[in-house]
Amino acid sequence: MFLREKIEQEIRDRGPLPFSRYMEICLYDPVEGYYSRTDEQFGKAGDFYTASDVHAVFGRLMARQLDEIWRVLDRPSQIEVLELGPGRGLFARDVLDWCRKKFAEFFAALTYTLQESSPALRAKLRESLCEQIASKKANVSEAGSVGLYRTLAPETPLLIFANEFFDALPVDILSAQGKLHLALENNRLVEVWLPPLAEELEFLDRYGVHPEAGERIEVPMQAQKWVRQIANSVETSALLVILIDYGYTREEQLAGRHRGTLVAYRHHSASGDPYQAPGEQDITAHVNFTALAATLNEAGMRCERLLTQSQFLMGIGEGNQFADAFEDCRLPQERAKVALQLKHLITPIGMGENFQVLVASRGLAPEKLAALSGLGFGKSSQFSVPSSQ
Repeated sequence: MFLREKIEQEIRDRGPLPFSRYMEICLYDPVEGYYSRTDEQFGKAGDFYTASDVHAVFGRLMARQLDEIWRVLDRPSQIEVLELGPGRGLFARDVLDWCRKKFAEFFAALTYTLQESSPALRAKLRESLCEQIASKKANVSEAGSVGLYRTLAPETPLLIFANEFFDALPVDILSAQGKLHLALENNRLVEVWLPPLAEELEFLDRYGVHPEAGERIEVPMQAQKWVRQIANSVETSALLVILIDYGYTREEQLAGRHRGTLVAYRHHSASGDPYQAPGEQDITAHVNFTALAATLNEAGMRCERLLTQSQFLMGIGEGNQFADAFEDCRLPQERAKVALQLKHLITPIGMGENFQVLVASRGLAPEKLAALSGLGFGKSSQFSVPSSQ
């Protein structure tokens, strides 16, 4: 059965589908979903690419930052890194390889867990990280829809890393007409608007904006469930979370920006039509960092000020002038190529200003955390969560 047929059958069985359910089927159906088919959608030849597709320096810089965090924690004998949505595992491979080469003490203490919901991508991870898995440095978990799956004992210090994870979680869509659902009319998908849930309206009250006439605003309730799970379910002596994604704050929405960010990607081309090719295109929405930070704060975690990816990576790399990027270069042409790749990661014309970095912690002394190089670039006050309006 084709994916569109599955969607239509579910509508016949259950009635109009909320858009979030449609998006979930399109992306995560175990057989025909976008992330369940193959790994061909990743990279420059696919539909999109991540920072790790640009150059290994992204993983190398993060390895340096993770080593710093381990030292801030007084060098525990065991520490676990849990990566959510690792895709093909490029980032994990770069981190592990660089830690083994440059940060031997941290590497000896490290266990790297990869939590991936796609069966196809889990198989790819086991293939591409077979050496690391065999040596018990890495482990691929059998992931569920919401919930954390760890390798080490619960009390072990935990670092959770999520790069472009939250933007791929299903969202609901509200307009002045109500909440978007999909129905069938003459055997064709049509949009219908039904009353929203009280919790969805409350979300907009606290963290977003209510849609004006002609607007569509995303309500990321599944992202809220995930971040609440991260903050509340982890019993550990120390927890640090690093979330990297493209997104916005409530202040930006109030100023008229990021009001409707849903987009589909296919072969690096953006489209506003999420219905064109179910299961064959990525569907994504920008991340509401105000909501994520508020949920983390409410669970007793401390959120640092929101940084751009440029600020975060510049803070890590400026101490040694990005030697991690250029170490393997032997010729001037190689150095020039890497310089261009690095520029793409950290400058406004590339990914540097489009991506934001949210760091949150529990069980770490604020003064020690403040010493991390990634948080030191252009240092100012703690990221504050706006009050409800």
